[in-house]
Amino acid sequence: MTTPSNNLQQAPYLKTQWQFPYDDLRGLSHQVDISYVDIASKVNSRTIGTYAINFPIITGEKWYFGGSSNSPQQSLRQVYQFTGAGNIPHGINLTAVSLINHKCYGSYTDGTNWYGVIYSSSVGIAGQVTFYVTPTNIVVTVDGAAPAVTSGEITLEWVSQF
Repeated sequence: MTTPSNNLQQAPYLKTQWQFPYDDLRGLSHQVDISYVDIASKVNSRTIGTYAINFPIITGEKWYFGGSSNSPQQSLRQVYQFTGAGNIPHGINLTAVSLINHKCYGSYTDGTNWYGVIYSSSVGIAGQVTFYVTPTNIVVTVDGAAPAVTSGEITLEWVSQF
């Protein structure tokens, strides 16, 4: 196995054992400092599993555009609720967005069963509930043959320049 050539190829793995000196206070202090930085950097490299309705949360993902590992951009996640076809104002400043990425998804219920909502184009899909994003709204389209929507949620993730 080859050694990764840069830190972008290294997994955020945290070793399970750390040998702390027990007879040298200065050495112990140094090792605690090193271990804290290692733990914090590994934890901060993981995806954050927090989902919030109606306000954005940092996902913990870093996106590198233009091949530079020195200026990562963060992605944000927000959950929106809906009860049928129509527009949901998303409040995202698209002038500061690099990418609305592939992690846009949703689900809904008819009161009995749960179904997926498809991130699609502005053209509806027969028998499905779909959505797409405009500069101001999430547009939910419910085809006439789709199960009735009682309630649902759509999750958007985007890379922002902040």
